[in-house]
Amino acid sequence: MAKPPLPIDSQSILQIPTSIDGEPHPGRRVPVTPAEYARTDVHHTIYLPSDWTNDGTPLPIIFEYTGNHYPASGSTGEVADAGLGFGLSAGQFIWVTLPFISQDHQHNQITWWGDEEATVQYAKTNVPRIIDQYSANPDQVFLCGFSRGAIAVNYIGLHDDEVAKLWTAFITHDHFDGVREWKGTDWGSPLAEYHSEASERLKRVGDRPYLVCQNGSYATQDFVRRVLPEAKNFTYLSVNTTEALGSFPNEFAKTSHNDRWLNRPNRYRTEAWKWVNRVLSEQATETSD
Repeated sequence: MAKPPLPIDSQSILQIPTSIDGEPHPGRRVPVTPAEYARTDVHHTIYLPSDWTNDGTPLPIIFEYTGNHYPASGSTGEVADAGLGFGLSAGQFIWVTLPFISQDHQHNQITWWGDEEATVQYAKTNVPRIIDQYSANPDQVFLCGFSRGAIAVNYIGLHDDEVAKLWTAFITHDHFDGVREWKGTDWGSPLAEYHSEASERLKRVGDRPYLVCQNGSYATQDFVRRVLPEAKNFTYLSVNTTEALGSFPNEFAKTSHNDRWLNRPNRYRTEAWKWVNRVLSEQATETSD
């Protein structure tokens, strides 16, 4: 039996679960340090829905990369404070926030990539492991990200052919790999070089579904169309987070640049959940064929 679709007409306000120490358990979000990083502070967080059972219907799974440490917008850069994946899945999927690994491999990196090769390898090692350990549906594996994490969806998630194969769908919110120059970095500048490298990563999407959400104009649609002029698998959702959540600061977020716009009922959440439901339905059909 397939997982019921997300409740697009729901008037519920989502409460993102706090990460607490302990073992993974239905209805709980916990930090997990994998064996290869034992005795370090490197970790991801995992949330199991309240109806999860190891021998039940395999659930969709959504992996997330979160934003930079950026106090002006209230972003801590910590995996424990991510929220986009929970909002996109209405808390009904297994939800994992992946880390960026520091250069010394001792803790999570809260600004940019740290050791990007180690960060990519973390995903290569742990994504299949988590899917297997928690009996997730391997045909419904979403990758999402906010801000820095939105860039990471492609920069890390499509870094090479091996890691790119892990995902079945993609979602970004605010920013996108290759669209603008990131001065002062050795990976996002100069723009021409960055654009060229990001274009090669973008091509690894293939025909998989991709939802691009953004509050304001980031010129993402123009960039994607230049690189993939024939692509039909991209959907664009312009999100007015002030309309979605009210004037800032508020109980949900500090500024309009946030990953909490799905926490309360609004037309943007409805559209995002419709897209997710459509993808789930299409993927279920492909699997049964």
